Amino acid sequence: MNSPDTGPVVDEKIIDETSIRYEGWPIVGVCFLVATFAWGAGFYGQGVYLAELQRLHGWPASLISTATTGYYLFSAALVVFVSEAIRTLGPRRLLIGGILAVAAGTALVGQVTSPWHLYVAYALIAFGWAGTSLAAINNTLGLWFNKRRGMAISLALNGASCGGVLGVPLLVAAIGKFGFPATSIGAALVIVLLAIPAILIWVGQPPKRLLPPVDAFAVTPAPAVQSIAQMRRGAFGSLSFWTITVPFAMLMIAQVGFIVHQISFLDPIMGRERAGIAVALMTAMAVVGRVLFGFVVDRMDQRKAAALSAISQAAALIVMINTRNEVTLFTASAVFGFSVGNMITLPTLIVQREFSAAAFGVLVSLVTAICQFTYAFGPGIVGLLRDIFGSYAVPFYACAALQMIAAAIVLVRGKALRAN
Repeated sequence: MNSPDTGPVVDEKIIDETSIRYEGWPIVGVCFLVATFAWGAGFYGQGVYLAELQRLHGWPASLISTATTGYYLFSAALVVFVSEAIRTLGPRRLLIGGILAVAAGTALVGQVTSPWHLYVAYALIAFGWAGTSLAAINNTLGLWFNKRRGMAISLALNGASCGGVLGVPLLVAAIGKFGFPATSIGAALVIVLLAIPAILIWVGQPPKRLLPPVDAFAVTPAPAVQSIAQMRRGAFGSLSFWTITVPFAMLMIAQVGFIVHQISFLDPIMGRERAGIAVALMTAMAVVGRVLFGFVVDRMDQRKAAALSAISQAAALIVMINTRNEVTLFTASAVFGFSVGNMITLPTLIVQREFSAAAFGVLVSLVTAICQFTYAFGPGIVGLLRDIFGSYAVPFYACAALQMIAAAIVLVRGKALRAN
């Protein structure tokens, strides 16, 4: 028996996901903290690492960016199996393992003295990224939330933006005072000391009503339960799946490519510290954008929202290419950042709306992995084009073109595959 307002009934008790006392909300807080460290060290931190490794060793942007691309490709292969991993290990073990790997890789990246050392450090961060980023957080929250899943995910992923708002300026400031090697070790210790206790205290067993024997994500028993392989095959044959995956993969190529190179782009114009502030402003606006979006997400056309977001980011990039005015650069960074968080959240919400609840965790992992596999080439492509043409104009124009094309593709709708 289900309640139309508050969800399934278990042991004759209604699970009210709207209640402040519901056990799922502390999990949202833990996922917020995990996302802060995952994106701070494994995503936004990439731009800091690139700039510092260039400064310390004189390595070309293309060499470091290629290592970043390898990192994203390796972690993308791991992300595909996050749904299976969380079913085997449980959310607590997955998150703890991910945090430990992120911390180890972060500590090592500051100690590298040759390019192959960087690949080892990034391999560790890749394992951590798979266990702490989008797919892991979405799958974890999917075990506790049904009716309020979209809100829970949006709130938790604000931690991703905080990873940029807090992480980048703190890293830049600490590097200036203590040096890159010491800062990387200090950052790793902070990650472990704050995240591990929170996971141990609050992440326990999910409600039993969300863990039936065969499918951890089914809301109601289906007459014929699909296997994970069948869910994936069905998705590959769905136009709706591809008009989510392809445009967001293109958008993330442009977004990640710009973010990783943002400090290097702005450094000659305004200096390293002010460039770090621009990154913080961008990510702060990502929080604002996601929070405002959260109020209207259930009432809006999410595909149109994605198209408008893509167009606004393309416009911001074009402005940045054609100005050296600091106020304008800060403003354009803010405009670009307003949609950064929503580009991460929107694919999950569209999948939830257009596909069955039973397939949610599997398909979110699949979309995330494909998008990550594709955007893994973003930093390398931008770095290569920058080295070839001697400036960021051509690579950023290419990013803007990708965003405009993606804006058109995401408006193409397929048949929604909802559960009966």
